[in-house]
Amino acid sequence: MRQIWKPFRALYFSSLMMLIGSGLLSTYLALRLAADHVDSLWVGALMAANYFGLVLGGKIGHRLIARVGHIRAYSACAGIVGAAVLGHGLINWLPAWIVLRMIVGLGMMCQYMVIESWLNEQAEAKQRGVVFSGYMIASYLGLVLGQLILVMHPALGLELLMLVALCFALCLVPVALTQRIHPAPLHPAPMEPRFFIKRVPQSLTTVLGSGLIVGSFYGLAPLYASQQGLSTEQVGLFMGSCIFAGLLVQWPLGWLSDRYDRALLIRCFALILVVCALPLAILPKVPLEVLFVAGFFCSLVQFCLYPLAVAFSNDHVEGDRRVSLTAMLLVTYGVGASIGPLVAGVLMKLYGSQMLYGFFALFALILVWRIRPKAVTNLHQVDDAPLHHVAMPDNMTSSPLVACLDPRVDEQVVQEQMQTSPNPDVEPEPELEPVIEGADDEPPPSDFTRARP
Repeated sequence: MRQIWKPFRALYFSSLMMLIGSGLLSTYLALRLAADHVDSLWVGALMAANYFGLVLGGKIGHRLIARVGHIRAYSACAGIVGAAVLGHGLINWLPAWIVLRMIVGLGMMCQYMVIESWLNEQAEAKQRGVVFSGYMIASYLGLVLGQLILVMHPALGLELLMLVALCFALCLVPVALTQRIHPAPLHPAPMEPRFFIKRVPQSLTTVLGSGLIVGSFYGLAPLYASQQGLSTEQVGLFMGSCIFAGLLVQWPLGWLSDRYDRALLIRCFALILVVCALPLAILPKVPLEVLFVAGFFCSLVQFCLYPLAVAFSNDHVEGDRRVSLTAMLLVTYGVGASIGPLVAGVLMKLYGSQMLYGFFALFALILVWRIRPKAVTNLHQVDDAPLHHVAMPDNMTSSPLVACLDPRVDEQVVQEQMQTSPNPDVEPEPELEPVIEGADDEPPPSDFTRARP
């Protein structure tokens, strides 16, 4: 295992430093605005801008990397992100902060794309599952460590912004000093939303709901904890324990996912989330012990929804469409994560901070209503379904290129698609009859390509 991970340690270190900075920045901004008694709507808007930037970066990143190469693109984006982070300390105008948060999200998505391109270039087919899990661990661990910095440095001064900028400067070092040849630039696959809406509607609904919930959690949970009377150190511990729950649950989730019906699991976990979130949604003030325990169990469940939806959708999509499926799932998640913090912020402003978990319970209840295992036709279920469950990062800490690392995606198919014409334009989509999860005509081949410079 050590010999497999050794060639990737520099890229894992870069991912770790990026996520330490990103996790710390999100919590710091929420606590800083809470200390200044700013409306929760602004806190939600900042997180929504970050996710909007991530979605936008998924479109821009391919062109930037193809134009200037991986190292230059990564270096430029790391510099821009670091400057945008420091800009929060120079400007106190909230609309400017929204623009800066969008720039941070856009730049980070380009960085994700560079790292994942390199991981894909270096990973052999038999190693992709291990490489993928290492990337996921680095993502979660970085987010947790970012929260724990607040425990060691609770003062909400400019020093924390400097520390975030320092993380983005250090994540640049391994990539800038690499002696490896540039990997080939990767071109995006068409998402074909009409096709996937017809083929895997329940999976997309779950991904959208997960984006609404998890995006709101990252943006507004620090504000909620602060308004519950927690100190900065306690907020850091609360956020760190909740994010750690997302890492902790991935392995037992994989065991369950491979043995039980995934649609049923999504519905059950959504129902459990409703039950776990209700105490925090009903009580205006929650005892510290109850807050930590209920928050931990809510996170255990909410971080299960996206990986289950990914596994469920892969069971009903042919191998040559799974790269496009990954892009569609990430964009759907990003749309939800952009809307969720805004809506939850309005509810918190109007009805109190406990409405954050009321928001979670509401959308989890909608998933219980919309996810219907008996409605799954299995008409287009792949022959070896259920596919082996793969632990996924909890949010958009990856780009559509991560599909190349996913061991569920056939290596030979990916290579054939990456060697075709580098034209990512979407082909006309066939007319489809409305069905539920797994019923459609034979799909055309994917256009995910890879062009040599």
